[in-house]
Amino acid sequence: MLFTGERIRLRKMSIEDASIYHKWRNDIEVMQYTSPFLDVFTYADTERFVNSVIDSHNSKGYVIEEISNNKPIGVTSLINIDYVNRNSECIIDLGDKDYWSKGFGGEAFKLLLEFAFKELNLHKVYLRVFSFNDRAIKLYQKLGFLEEGKLEEQLYRDGKWHDIIFMGLLKRNYKE
Repeated sequence: MLFTGERIRLRKMSIEDASIYHKWRNDIEVMQYTSPFLDVFTYADTERFVNSVIDSHNSKGYVIEEISNNKPIGVTSLINIDYVNRNSECIIDLGDKDYWSKGFGGEAFKLLLEFAFKELNLHKVYLRVFSFNDRAIKLYQKLGFLEEGKLEEQLYRDGKWHDIIFMGLLKRNYKE
């Protein structure tokens, strides 16, 4: 399945994407904003993870590509899809730091939300975000996500304790 925006497209993740994802997954600067565990992953670990996303009935994983050069710049996914209660967790990782703060993440997330609400007919999507990730929180709020709760001082990073914030977006509140 392929989704296209102005500058990016989303395409289904394949095992061939393991090498680029492995590079991003082992970049501490990239993962500090999305992973509670800063660790070094083996290539086999990454391949297993990519295969689990590809093979899962409850996940839809996509590579974000810049259209002008077919360059992979990140990943976005719906995970833990609950088809009965019509909800899913969503994630995004822009692995290529050259694309940070330029609107590419917002464009990709809008395509993912369009798919979630219009194609899968989900009622709600939700996410977790670290309290120090101001850039992501502003994006999520702009898209209509509301804070639903938090785990206080759940994450220790750079010598300080940080909250993990839970945010949710109901289909009726989605700002296209």
